[in-house]
Amino acid sequence: MRDHIPVVVQGSGRRVRRAGLVGVLWAGAELTVTVGVVVLLLVVHQVWWTNRQATAGAQERVRALERAWGSAGAEGESESPVPSVAAPTSVSTSTSTPASSSASLTTAPSGAPSRAAAPGAGRAPQRDAAYAVLRIPRLGLVVPVAQGVDKRSVLDKGYAGQYPGTAGPGERGNFALAGHRNTHGEPFRHIDRLRAGDELIVELRGRRFTYVVGRTLSETTERDTGVIAPVPRSVVKPEHGYSEPGAYITLTTCTPEYSSKYRLVVWGTLRP
Repeated sequence: MRDHIPVVVQGSGRRVRRAGLVGVLWAGAELTVTVGVVVLLLVVHQVWWTNRQATAGAQERVRALERAWGSAGAEGESESPVPSVAAPTSVSTSTSTPASSSASLTTAPSGAPSRAAAPGAGRAPQRDAAYAVLRIPRLGLVVPVAQGVDKRSVLDKGYAGQYPGTAGPGERGNFALAGHRNTHGEPFRHIDRLRAGDELIVELRGRRFTYVVGRTLSETTERDTGVIAPVPRSVVKPEHGYSEPGAYITLTTCTPEYSSKYRLVVWGTLRP
């Protein structure tokens, strides 16, 4: 009787291993595509949708303020500048990152004494509520101005936020503002295009204050609180800024774009 000799099928194990490898690669590709789609949707939401939403809300707020001022003017209500609030320790120029600590340009120290309101000032506007409108003709920009520089309640709405402790519109001192450069309406995205002589117009209850751009600082640290001082002058780059008291406006935002590493600053003085 012949011995039974088993038949070995060459390559079957190799085909199984190859099929398994193909399955792993396919699953990996599907996972990569899924992650890519999720990331793309997040980018679209952050860059496009937040801009659309914040811009629409900010423009509606501008229209609401103009309607309210028109009604007040028709009724003969008195106009009142906004009184300033607590003195600042820092300058905020937030982009899409949370506000910095109290040592940076974002907040005012607790318990800091409030400065007196300007003569004839009425009640202060509600904190975080828009109370004025900033117009920059060169940029075609019209944006509401609110008290404070809180990210969620002010800057993410597409508003320009007034640093606590800085002067009100038209007041002697420094009317200092922060705004997003990217995302959430990005009102200050193109302030790097401003040049000496450009107008920065602030409207408040039917009154108009026109500032003229005088100087810029293309880059400084987030802790350079001197740029929003009553007489603005960089403490990091002392050759940039002013040395005499006056009525100033300061615009601050992050730089470079899509980063919050440094701060870009534009200064102007009140036109007599």
